[in-house]
Amino acid sequence: MWWVVGVVAAVVLATAYLTWIAARVDRLHVRVESAARALDAHLLRRAAAAAVLAEERYAVELYAASRIALDAEVDEREAAENDLTRQLRSSPLDPEEPAAAAVIGASRRLVLARQVHTDLVRDALFLRRRPLVRLFRMSRKHERPRYFDIDDPTLNTRPELSVG
Repeated sequence: MWWVVGVVAAVVLATAYLTWIAARVDRLHVRVESAARALDAHLLRRAAAAAVLAEERYAVELYAASRIALDAEVDEREAAENDLTRQLRSSPLDPEEPAAAAVIGASRRLVLARQVHTDLVRDALFLRRRPLVRLFRMSRKHERPRYFDIDDPTLNTRPELSVG
């Protein structure tokens, strides 16, 4: 009789553990998707702020880079954002100027959004490699998350202080 109780308890514990792992996989993938949407929104805000700055300064190359970043397709997005980052780094940004302050603020928020997204993707990929997750195919309904690999969007606001 005791062995039946033990087997039932073991089955209940195993089922509870597998259910917990499956819910964890689902929650983490939902968080990755949410972080990807937030990253996309911050990328769009930075590109829009850069376009406004370029219009005010009549900077043709910066405006072109920001428009390309705004209009880029998914597979071209990383290259367009890297080009925009290079253009912004080559432009002197004065935090006292409202349009430049908007670009600087958007870039700082983008750094945080990118870090959160990268951390969540790393955690999701690690969780997907666990043997029980692979054995029971718990992540089959979720697309494999991927990193958004761009240059660090941190901008130097005082170019005269930079060390060569």
